[in-house]
Amino acid sequence: MEVIGRLFDPPASSFFLFGPRGTGKSTFAKGLFGDALVVDLLDPERSRALSARPEMLKEMVGGRQGTTTVLIDEIQKIPELLTVVHGLIESMRTVTFVLTGSSARKLKRAGVDLLAGRALLCEMHPIMAVELGKRFRLEEALRYGTLPLVVAAGEPEAVLRSYAALYLREEVQMEGLVRNIGNFSRFLEAISFSHASILNVSSVAQECGVERKTVEGYVEILEDILLSWRLRVFTKRAKRQLAGHPKFYLFDAGVFRSLRPRGPLDRPEEIDGQALEGLVGQHLKGWMAYSKVKRELFFWRTRSGVEVDFVVYGPDGIYALEVKNAGTVRPADLRGLKSFKEEYRESKTLLLYRGTERLLKGDVLCIPCEEFLTTLHPDHDLKELFF
Repeated sequence: MEVIGRLFDPPASSFFLFGPRGTGKSTFAKGLFGDALVVDLLDPERSRALSARPEMLKEMVGGRQGTTTVLIDEIQKIPELLTVVHGLIESMRTVTFVLTGSSARKLKRAGVDLLAGRALLCEMHPIMAVELGKRFRLEEALRYGTLPLVVAAGEPEAVLRSYAALYLREEVQMEGLVRNIGNFSRFLEAISFSHASILNVSSVAQECGVERKTVEGYVEILEDILLSWRLRVFTKRAKRQLAGHPKFYLFDAGVFRSLRPRGPLDRPEEIDGQALEGLVGQHLKGWMAYSKVKRELFFWRTRSGVEVDFVVYGPDGIYALEVKNAGTVRPADLRGLKSFKEEYRESKTLLLYRGTERLLKGDVLCIPCEEFLTTLHPDHDLKELFF
C-alpha cells in the first residue's frame, strides 16, 4: 500500500508527539526527519544502556557532528532522559528534539515536568478521511477503524484482535500499571459498552466485578495510555440544568469493535450507531489537534435527557453536531439541535446522517456523514459547510 500523507504539521522547535500505538508516530517522524539521530527505546540493548546511564545520550549527540535533529522514540520508557534532553536544548540551540510517546503515565509518575514548556505538546491521531482521499470507505472505517497499522494490513480484523493484547502485554502488564491483569481484561470488555455514552463507573464496576475505585483507576490508565478520552458537558452560559457526568470514547472505531463483545441479544444497529458516533468524534479530535485554531470539544445534555452529541466551541463560532445512523431524517432527530439553538441563538446546527442528500430542515443543515468526514480538513473551519 502506498504511503498515506499525514496532515500533522510539526513545529519548527522541539516537540513531543504523543499518540496511541499504531497511529504512525514513529513512521511519520522517521520519514520527515530522515537524517535524524534516532534513539529507539523499544530496542532492548539501547534501552538498557540508557537506563543505566542516561547521560550517555549527551555523548551520542556530541558524537554526531552536524546533527540538527534527535528523534527519541517512546520517551516514556526512560523518563530520566528528559533531564538530559532539557540540558541539551539549553546548550545546543541548533538541535531540534522530537520525542514520541504512547503513554504519558510513566512520565507523570516519575514527576518530570515535560521540559517546562521548552518542547511543544503535539498529538498524532488515527488517519482522517481526508488523508485517505478517494481510498476512504465509510463502511470499512466503521468496521475496522482508521489506524494506519490496520489500514495497511492484509487482514485488518486479525490485527485488531491482537491490538488489545499488545497493550495488555506491553503498556499495562510489563509496566506494572495494574496488579490483576485478569480484572483489567474484564474491565476492557465492560467499558466497551460505554463507548459514545454517559460514563457510569458504578455500572462498569458491577459488570466486571471489581471495586468502583479500581475501575476509576482503570479509566485513568486507559486515558494515560491514550486508548480513550472523556468528553465534558458544555456549560457556558447555561440556563437549564445539565447532566454532570462526561461521555466516554475509545480512541478508534475499530478498536471499539474489537473490544465490544457481541451476542445474540445485541442489536447490530446499536453497535453501528456507537461506532459511527465514535468515528465522527475521533475525526473531530484529529481536526482540532492539527488545526492552527484553538477549539474545544464538548457534548450537551439536559437533566431531562435532551442531548447533542458534539459541541465545537472556538473563535470561529459555536457548532452543534448530532450523529444519526439512519438514511432518513425524522423530526425527532432534530429535537436536541433545536433545543440547543433555543439556548444558543448564535450557534450553527448540523445533523450528520447516512443518507446521500444535503437537506435544510429549518435551522438545521443535514449532511451525509461520509461527505462531512471527507471534507473535514484542519485548514478549514465548519462554517464553510454552510451555504
